[in-house]
This record gives sequence, structure tokens and C-alpha cells, in this order.
Amino acid sequence: MIRAAARSGLIWLQRIETYLLAALVIVLVALAGTQIILRDFFDTGISWADPLMRSLVLWTGMLGALAAVRDDKHIALDVLQRYASPVAQCFARVVTLGFTAILCAAMAFYSYGLVAIDLAESAQTGAASAVPAWVPESILPFGFGLMALRFALRAIAPPAHAPLLLHDQDESHA
Repeated sequence: MIRAAARSGLIWLQRIETYLLAALVIVLVALAGTQIILRDFFDTGISWADPLMRSLVLWTGMLGALAAVRDDKHIALDVLQRYASPVAQCFARVVTLGFTAILCAAMAFYSYGLVAIDLAESAQTGAASAVPAWVPESILPFGFGLMALRFALRAIAPPAHAPLLLHDQDESHA
């Protein structure tokens, strides 16, 4: 019962992430296309479009990285793991993904500091711009924190592409 609810929740979370990523890409492409047409044919443009597109690129990149980690499709150097024994592969996976989780957690911590500094600065200055810098930056601690969690969970879980667990292979030979 609890596993079914957890699986259902994860499926919904994955759908929300995927739809949000798709919507951001569609808005980004439509806005960029509109800017090109307005600039080339009408010698004008939308004044707020370029800063918004920079923010959308940041959000799209972080959400894309989250999706890659979620699906275990991130960039990985696994040349040595391909030729190692199954036990060494498991050990290398735990070490490399654990280290990656630690690095992502550090990035989440320091990017939170960046957002906090920009938030305090915008409170002192009265937020001169329409969108303070901390708003688009807020994806950084959230994204890196979620990546750290996913890498930590991936470190102890079997690889997504592995057909059998090590203990399953041992049982099949017995």
C-alpha cells in the first residue's frame, strides 16, 4: 500500500517535472522567435524578453539536469567500471555517486548563500528592478539540493540499466 502510494507520487512528480521543462522550453523558443521577428522585420523588440530568456535558460538547464539525474542519463566517466568485476563496479558506483552527491550538496549550500545575499541586497535597495536577482537564482539551491538527494539515492540503488541485482544473479546460479 505504501509502496504503491510512493510509486504513484514519484510518477506524478516526474510528470510535473517533465511538463514544466517542456513548457519552459516552449516559452523560451516562442519568446526567442518573437524577438527575432520583431527585431528583423519591425526594428523593435520586447524590452523584458532578454532578461526573462536568460532566467528561463537557467531554469531549463537546472530542470534538464534534474531530469538527467532522475533517469540516470547524466554525463558519467565509466570506462573503468565497464571492465571491472561486478563487486568493483558496485563499489565504484557508490564512491563516485556519493562524491557527486557531496559536491551537489556543497553547491546547494553555497548557491543558497548567493540567493540569501541577493535577497538581503534587494531588501536594502528596495528592489530597483521588476524581478530581483534572487528570484531566477532560487532554482540553484533547490536544483542542486534535489540532485544531491538523487545522487545519494542512486549511489545505494542498483543502476537503472542493470537487468539483475548482484544477489539475484547469485541466486539464479544456485
